[in-house]
Amino acid sequence: MPLSSRTLIAIKTLVHALALTPAAILAWQIRAEFLTGSGGLGADPVAEIEHRLGLWALRFLMLTLAITPLRQLTGQPVLLRFRRMLGLYAFAYATLHFTAYLVLDLRGYWTQIFEEIAKRPYITVGFAAWLLLVPLALTSTQAAIRWLGRNWARLHKLVYVIAMLAVLHFWWLVKSDVREPALYAGILAVLLGWRAWNALKKRKLSARRKAAAG
Repeated sequence: MPLSSRTLIAIKTLVHALALTPAAILAWQIRAEFLTGSGGLGADPVAEIEHRLGLWALRFLMLTLAITPLRQLTGQPVLLRFRRMLGLYAFAYATLHFTAYLVLDLRGYWTQIFEEIAKRPYITVGFAAWLLLVPLALTSTQAAIRWLGRNWARLHKLVYVIAMLAVLHFWWLVKSDVREPALYAGILAVLLGWRAWNALKKRKLSARRKAAAG
């Protein structure tokens, strides 16, 4: 049963509120840390801020990739209406993550970023993931979809590469305890595996139809 426009707006409003909540909580804690030194950000507030923003970027990326399998499993095409929104939140949190690194970690010595990118592999892949997200965010409008035509779908397949780079960035960053990045690697493997299985199934079905027609 299709959702009414009022219900859809209410759900989208709720999704926006939930997506902004981690940023709002973090902003409140940063304010408390700045004013009183007790914002609950731990012994290394800068690392905690960067970690949390990066983690939410990765989570929203996984949620974006989960929309298609969920739509196929549930038969609810309305879920596709949330894919672009979640993807843009992934980009927003990734940009905040990168900005926090520039401002809080490099402390304004931004010219060092290129040296850091070349020297540290985890920064290299993280920066590459963010850089690839930029054209996807810029072409997320209906006008861009119409302008690019079929090339839009080809371009947005970069999200698979971005997700792999993001997981690799997280994995290399933690160095020792890889349980958390391994969890996201497993989720990504399932999401990409589902797509590969469906693509193979469609290819086999197409081959059977051609054989039957011939």
